[in-house]
Amino acid sequence: MSGRISESEWIWKDGEFIPWADAQLHLLSTAVQFGTSVFEGIRAYQTPRGPAVFRLGEHIRRLQDSCRIYRLPLRHDASALHAACVETVRKNDLGDCYIRPMVLRGYGAAGLYAEASPLETYVAAWPWGTYLGEGALEKGVDVCTSSWLRAHPNTFPVAAKAAGHYVSAQLIKMEAVANGYTEGIALGPGGLVSEGSGQNLFLVRDRTLITPFLDGTSLSGITRDAILQLAEDVGVPVREQLVPRESLYTADEMFFTGTASEVTPIRSVDRIEVGTGKAGPVTLMLQKAFMDVVKGRVEDRHDWLTRVD
Repeated sequence: MSGRISESEWIWKDGEFIPWADAQLHLLSTAVQFGTSVFEGIRAYQTPRGPAVFRLGEHIRRLQDSCRIYRLPLRHDASALHAACVETVRKNDLGDCYIRPMVLRGYGAAGLYAEASPLETYVAAWPWGTYLGEGALEKGVDVCTSSWLRAHPNTFPVAAKAAGHYVSAQLIKMEAVANGYTEGIALGPGGLVSEGSGQNLFLVRDRTLITPFLDGTSLSGITRDAILQLAEDVGVPVREQLVPRESLYTADEMFFTGTASEVTPIRSVDRIEVGTGKAGPVTLMLQKAFMDVVKGRVEDRHDWLTRVD
């Protein structure tokens, strides 16, 4: 599994670097009490030309969107946040790593209206390997359909990547692990397939790539968008559609996408093998296309990489 964080040395906080251990919050900060925090998960990869950050501009735009949705007056513009992410990787001398920008309400207010709590912005980065376990990218993972549903649209604004939303995601993940699976797939309130605990989902049927609509129950994933683009590049037909639960049992292939999960094959759902029970040809083709780009092995045709050095 993901394991403990491998601490690096420095964290960016509102324009300056502080030691890792000094990035602390008061117990009664609004972020701790009420989950008032938005964040991004971004990966940098070691390439032949040095470290490069994947789709940094899109991640920063989504962070800004999250702040706007939650009425958090972000003090730093996109160029400052962009530079903070790059410099955090550089200052910590990292190659392959995970970058976590966060905007949160600190200590001040006692209630839900938190204008008295100062807004704090951080960027951390640390080494992080395969999210869903050793061998997951090659062999795939076993997953279950979760008993926990995603929230109805217009309850939690899922277009925002907010910390409080992930309490539900933790329930999905913990239930799956407790029952002997690696991950869970959540249904929406209408019983249709939504996403994983923290990943978007793709199915393959008759060599056509299928993914659920963004219907207000799942995050608009940046890796999801990249896979849609890569599928177009290599001529794989794509359909965004409603996906009933039973489609999980009849798919030829299936995989998760996400910054942490990258492109992870799914080999079984609810103890039913997906296809032949191993990563399928479309999955592996798209996984290879993705990893070739992020690791700098092929031309970056879509300008997805930001060089650190």
